Amino acid sequence: MPALIANPGHIWLSVTPVDLRRGIEGLSGLVQQSLGHNPCAGSAFVFRNASGSRVKVLLWDGNGVWLCQRRLHQGHFIWPQSSETCFSLTEAHWEWLVTGVDWRRLS
Repeated sequence: MPALIANPGHIWLSVTPVDLRRGIEGLSGLVQQSLGHNPCAGSAFVFRNASGSRVKVLLWDGNGVWLCQRRLHQGHFIWPQSSETCFSLTEAHWEWLVTGVDWRRLS
């Protein structure tokens, strides 16, 4: 996540689609209640909409919270199929995911 912050602790994807009308407070509540993480621990939390065309990133940088959104004009973001509520990504996988490329093929 070089554009936001140099080294987030972890990058976590929320596996279940989310209503992206939620703001900082709503997504922070999901991080705590549904994902079981502290939203102020320095990790990035990534949420997607049901169609997979948009993502929102929630990130605490030590002074405040960033909430960023990205939308693909064509295609959709490749999301993990998991029984877990959240999924951890490396920064390399993240860079592929946000471009709409299948990051699971990265070796």
